Amino acid sequence: MAQTKPMPMLTATASGEPLTLLRLREVCRRTGKSRSEVYRRIAAGDFPQPVKLGERASAWPEHEVSAWIAGRIAARDAGRVA
Repeated sequence: MAQTKPMPMLTATASGEPLTLLRLREVCRRTGKSRSEVYRRIAAGDFPQPVKLGERASAWPEHEVSAWIAGRIAARDAGRVA
């Protein structure tokens, strides 16, 4: 019988916070984007991919959504002339 490696357990973000998954409604609320815009950006490669929770349920890692928001703020700030 072939042995399989156990999957590594992710228990916290780099900052030590526990991992949290956000459902679509919360992702939309935090980003200010509609459901269709979230999926459009995923298709364009400009937004984190969801994690499948079941056949008809998905969620997004909170730290990835927060990093996306921080990236948008950084891009805005980089465009400013001092």
